Amino acid sequence: MQTKYLLTFICALAISTEAASIEVTQVANNEPLPHAYLPTPPAPNVRAYLLMDYRTGRVLLGKHYNEQIDPASLTKMMTSYVIGQELKSGKLKLTDSVTISENAWSKKYSDSSKMFIEVGKEVPVELLNKGIIVQSGNDACIAMAEHIAGSEQAFASLMNEWAQKIGLTNTNFVNSHGLYDENHYSTAYDMALLGRALIRDLPEEYAIYSIKEFTYNGIRQTNRNRLLWDNTIKVDGIKTGHLSRVGYNLVASAIDEKKDMRLISVIIGDVSEKSRAQNSKALLTYGFRFFENYTPVKGGEVLVTKEIKLGDVDELKLGVANDVLLVIPNNTKDKVKASFTLNKKELVAPVKKGEVLGTISFTLDKETLYQTEIIALNQVNEGGFFSRMWDHAVMTFNSWFD
Repeated sequence: MQTKYLLTFICALAISTEAASIEVTQVANNEPLPHAYLPTPPAPNVRAYLLMDYRTGRVLLGKHYNEQIDPASLTKMMTSYVIGQELKSGKLKLTDSVTISENAWSKKYSDSSKMFIEVGKEVPVELLNKGIIVQSGNDACIAMAEHIAGSEQAFASLMNEWAQKIGLTNTNFVNSHGLYDENHYSTAYDMALLGRALIRDLPEEYAIYSIKEFTYNGIRQTNRNRLLWDNTIKVDGIKTGHLSRVGYNLVASAIDEKKDMRLISVIIGDVSEKSRAQNSKALLTYGFRFFENYTPVKGGEVLVTKEIKLGDVDELKLGVANDVLLVIPNNTKDKVKASFTLNKKELVAPVKKGEVLGTISFTLDKETLYQTEIIALNQVNEGGFFSRMWDHAVMTFNSWFD
């Protein structure tokens, strides 16, 4: 039998913006937050868009972001992610030399972005990695794919393995660069998750995304992410993309240090480079202006103390294992409600510390923001003989009146 409780004291808890480990954050769903407390949000006239809070992974607003799209050069975020993981594991070094095959030769990609590498040359991994991220070089992608996995097909398998690990459930890669293939697809939501994984898992790799220009082989090329030059917003990535059949794509991320907040925006299918930058900035600016972080409960903090029977002590402290991280509309902290459900009507010893005893939910206007497990914060062993006999008698007496 489950027992439900409403926590009416949540709003009186200390507020903290200290971030817990991002891996333990639980998000109830990927639906946008309710906008009853918000002004009308931007609504770009594009194929798909969204705004995501980095800390929680929560979608703040968006449209058509779960629909299948052609990611184009946004694909290179996954190519970069695989390279970053190879570097992190020590399987790959920045100083490793890569021999450029004829298949990766820049002349084979005359109508697409390239780094201008030449067949037969040996190029360090560090330069090829920058050529992928900053110059969006298709040729550099092929070179690195072949170097890491032997072939682009094998590398695509690695991309899909990592995609599954980071939760890209509606994505499939067949190449490393993003040129059109009917079996190569993703969603705006998955691209946001990929951007979030880059920032979270590979900070050294992600730092390259803020580089504004890169010169190789005497050719200077600039990063196509126009927001890197905008001093009114602190954008430090992530990736642009374009296909004539799709339009202009952009996954962007920015931080607001005063609010201790990072946001990720995705624009799919815009009409121009300028427009995708403007629409991305509008989403990010809106998010920073009208949302805030909220940590109503910290991990290990006592939420409630409950009576326990048959134990060596009479009270059991209940709480959560990790900080509860929320992102909410400004000035709505007093409207966030919490309720918890225990798995049993009566708590009986023994109970181990950390044992799961129920669930707790945080809601805003009946919309679930977060749900996680209620655990025991202290261990309760079985009590002595006479203590247990007394508790059994009390429990029997109480059951007569249930």
